[in-house]
Amino acid sequence: MKPKILNALLIVTSLLGYLEWSGDSHTFLFQAEAEILHKLFTNPSSVVHPFILLPLIGQILLLITLFQKSPSKILTYVSIAGLGLLLGFMFIIGLISLNYKIIISTISFLVVAVLTIINLRKLK
Repeated sequence: MKPKILNALLIVTSLLGYLEWSGDSHTFLFQAEAEILHKLFTNPSSVVHPFILLPLIGQILLLITLFQKSPSKILTYVSIAGLGLLLGFMFIIGLISLNYKIIISTISFLVVAVLTIINLRKLK
């Protein structure tokens, strides 16, 4: 597959993550990210946390690779690592709590991330 398509799929699948906590509280990552971006401009100190900044930086780097003629392998790897921290952690939480909604929402990103890594290793 083409690296740009895989990078675009990484962005899309990273936004589909589902979070659920304290009973009936839940959100998708795209909803949480919209709120984070709003707070970034209104109250920046409230969003300074590694689990917020690393995935956000990962998405921004992936977006940059979409505009490159040949997407940078290093930027893609760094992006997968940043996003993988959050979505991998969410996957583990889903497994521990046996929450199938969280597990299913993160599997798509993890599969695309593995396919991207395999594809990048073949492109020497």
